[in-house]
Amino acid sequence: MMKNLLKVEELAMFLLSIYLFSLLDYAWWVFLLLILAPDIGMLGYLINTKVGALTYNIFHHKGIAILLLVFGWAAISEEIMLAGIILFGHSSMDRIFGYGLKFNDNFKHTHLGNL
Repeated sequence: MMKNLLKVEELAMFLLSIYLFSLLDYAWWVFLLLILAPDIGMLGYLINTKVGALTYNIFHHKGIAILLLVFGWAAISEEIMLAGIILFGHSSMDRIFGYGLKFNDNFKHTHLGNL
């Protein structure tokens, strides 16, 4: 029950990211092109699990996404706002599928449990 409630909450946040994107002056293909871009954070796993968890978590942290969005709004920078929206939406999308923030020991060990 709780897992499903969390997934519905993440779906609402993903839909919020789509709405926020619609307020920007970008074509929809840009959203589709960039929505998987935060997975570049997985490249840290090529070094080791500690670096991988760090880089993955930076690119999947909703707090960082919100800071980027707010900073972009304050600086009147659609590019920075876009980065925040994409990070936020991607993180919500990942969490719908059970991919959470990573622990240092193993890619499959997340704050949502083990994959």
